[in-house]
Amino acid sequence: MHILLIHQAFAALGEPGGTRHHEMARYLIACGHRVTILASQVSYLTGDQPGSDRVEIDDAGVVIRRCYTYTGYHRSFFHRVFSFLSFMFSAFFAGLSVKDVDIVWGTSPPIFQGVTAWALARLKHVPFLFEVRDLWPYFAIAVGVLQQPFLIRLSEGLERFLYRHSDGVVVNSPGYVEHVRTRGAKKVELVPNGVDASMFSPAARGKVFRAQHELGDAFLVLYAGAHGMSNDLDVVLEAADRLRERKDILFAFVGDGKEKTRLQAEAQSRRLSNVRFLDPIPKTEMPEALAAADAGLAILKPIDAYRLTYPNKVFDYMAAGRPVVLAIDGVMRTVVEQAEAGLYSPPGDPLALAEAVTHLADAPERCVRMGKAGRSYVLEHFDRAQLSDTMAVIMQKMCSTSMSDG
Repeated sequence: MHILLIHQAFAALGEPGGTRHHEMARYLIACGHRVTILASQVSYLTGDQPGSDRVEIDDAGVVIRRCYTYTGYHRSFFHRVFSFLSFMFSAFFAGLSVKDVDIVWGTSPPIFQGVTAWALARLKHVPFLFEVRDLWPYFAIAVGVLQQPFLIRLSEGLERFLYRHSDGVVVNSPGYVEHVRTRGAKKVELVPNGVDASMFSPAARGKVFRAQHELGDAFLVLYAGAHGMSNDLDVVLEAADRLRERKDILFAFVGDGKEKTRLQAEAQSRRLSNVRFLDPIPKTEMPEALAAADAGLAILKPIDAYRLTYPNKVFDYMAAGRPVVLAIDGVMRTVVEQAEAGLYSPPGDPLALAEAVTHLADAPERCVRMGKAGRSYVLEHFDRAQLSDTMAVIMQKMCSTSMSDG
């Protein structure tokens, strides 16, 4: 198969951000398929610009074309939408020149690129696979980003259109299945987030990373990911404030996002010497960062919508053999508790978060047991190669069905 993926927020292994699609693409190439990716010229996490209209071919043979994107992504909601629309059109015109495509793979968010994928699939007379990684606009409404009734109706109409006009829908969390079905999706498959555990070495201690960032030998709780409105990192700062007398506990934030500057100012105003903000790093450097950590932290705002999510960072923490401090309820909590891989802390509760961190810091043997249990669990249930194979089978069935219908 020649697979055309439309993905504005695509991040290669050498870039900061989620690399699910690059890892899957490399696996698909290894299985004999072709993959062309239309990606943004602007990193959704950092705002850096790899370059417009540049074609890259990685060492595995994945073709990545960077398409023009308006650069004001982090300025405001209006500018963000304009960024989405600019990529929607530039990717469409770039996609017209990609030849011999067998299936078009659209992924959301942002949902607007789903329109590009649908239009290209119809013009090329090939199946349209719509992957849902985030329930937009449901989450945007839940956190208050999307408030105007007209825009809400318009967004929900677009969501239903794409579900109904796709030839197949893939979700990355079991919590999403009912949502997409009730809004018109007919063929729904689950390919959850996962991890390439071979990237991580649980026995490594990350001494170079600690020395490089002057982290000392404290019990290190590491948060790796976006610093946005949904991530509720103010709760972590409050927990750090409560633990300021514990000189043996340190919090590190690795990543970037719209809220980072404000969070840094807040930490400085509180004089939190037990908090470090580090620059975003590519996935290839994440194993060293997690090797330096004693525990991994995942947190989202305490709203019902986020009970449905499978944050990818949790699987990375587990693969690295580090216990998880999980301030997210719902389906992700079920995984961590079934795996016995960490401690749950109610979202939005800084006191409970501080207590969970303290408990782990005071129980090193339990941390080791949780880390081993978590790694074993993801190897069995969330292996990236197995999940990529599942995705390939789904695509092949869609192509076979399309050919028989034709």
